[in-house]
Amino acid sequence: MQKKQILDILNAALASGGDYSELYFEDTVSKDIVLENGNVSKASTGNVYGCGIRIFKKDKCVYGYSNDVSYKNLLKLANTLKDSFEGERVLEVSTLNVVKSGNKNKPKVPYSTVPMEQQIALLKEASEVAKNYDPRIVKVDVRFGVNTQNVTIYNSDGKIAKDSRTRGRCYITSIAAKPGAMQTGGKGPGAQRGFEFFNEHINLKEIALECSKVAITMLDADECPSGEMPVIIDNGFGGVIFHEACGHGLEASSVSKNLSIFAGKKGQKVASDIVNAYDDGTIDGAWGSGNFDDEGNKTQRTQLIKNGVLVNYLVDNFNGRAMNEPGNGACRRQSYKYQPTSRMSNTFIGNGTSTREEIIKATKFGLYAKSLGGGSVNPATGDFNFAVNEGYLVEDGVITKPVKGATLIGNGGNVLFNIDMIANNLLREQGMCGSSSGSIPADVGQPTIRVKSILVGGTGGKIRWIS
Repeated sequence: MQKKQILDILNAALASGGDYSELYFEDTVSKDIVLENGNVSKASTGNVYGCGIRIFKKDKCVYGYSNDVSYKNLLKLANTLKDSFEGERVLEVSTLNVVKSGNKNKPKVPYSTVPMEQQIALLKEASEVAKNYDPRIVKVDVRFGVNTQNVTIYNSDGKIAKDSRTRGRCYITSIAAKPGAMQTGGKGPGAQRGFEFFNEHINLKEIALECSKVAITMLDADECPSGEMPVIIDNGFGGVIFHEACGHGLEASSVSKNLSIFAGKKGQKVASDIVNAYDDGTIDGAWGSGNFDDEGNKTQRTQLIKNGVLVNYLVDNFNGRAMNEPGNGACRRQSYKYQPTSRMSNTFIGNGTSTREEIIKATKFGLYAKSLGGGSVNPATGDFNFAVNEGYLVEDGVITKPVKGATLIGNGGNVLFNIDMIANNLLREQGMCGSSSGSIPADVGQPTIRVKSILVGGTGGKIRWIS
């Protein structure tokens, strides 16, 4: 589409007094392969293609989208959307200029250059290693997904932002079973890189072996006791507790409506002095990164909490209006079918000064949560519960027996104040984050941390811990 046609559409959207208009074009090609016990059970490709139009008028916003991206149809859509407002034109766009980016996250070995047989062979090797670990491994699922998302954003600020994002991820699940019991072990490494990620950066066979080891270990584990106790949460995916219980509460979509426990607390203590937390969409090759966010702002490294003090929120342009703050590169969406809003990218707690070994040694009794699973959280109150996929008791400063069925129950605000030790082994891992603007790739992460007291649910009897 020619620039003049883009200008026509942006200006048509502003005809009834809108003070901002935006076009979001997307073309995403995806590929998914599923293996069950080494056999390909599913292979599919897809293409998401279309455009979304958004208009602001002060504190109001309207959004619409179409997979017909012809000039005629998008002009019609813009005219339909502007009828949501009444008023005279206050803005006309006359120029559009490309905003340069850092051009990060480029794949070194594009997936399209690697034969499908070579990709499937790598997945089969991993599946075989996992399946052969123990006779009680009854099933191994390997899911491999790749997508390349190309976006172009035009807005009434006169900006053109273009970004290309190629992501690949492999999720391995090992299922162990014995009469009356079943346990799983799973891991899903991914990156905004090409096929080199799976050849140079990680070893899928080692990851597959670890998945089966966890499943077998938890299959034979005792039930976890319940009660208030110290909990050591390991690095990597342990960061999901900060992401869910705290991170969502720092997004402007909640803060601007006073639906977050962190609303109005900027500049106040919200955590212990040793806690520093960040959201960084600029990390080259990271799962949640981008050169631009989904409203055309450059991504940023944003410190959210500094020495326990809340210093920043994650802000998109629209919700930032109610907060009197500009967008800081934190606006994201699943596709053009979703209106974008403030979302996390790569969110993590920063390194501390202890070591993992020192934290364990300093714990008289407690739970070592090596891996967390699914959970639920209420952003308005911060109340949460999370399943522990892999857990062990800590007794007299030593990790002892594995325990299963543990659940962490607490409040995001309280947990931050109860963190009393942080290790220096920061690790980020990958997940998909669901919210109002759809499901998006996001890194979670942290070093090993200790929460000095948290309620642990379990069916292995109640304990009374005495410090």
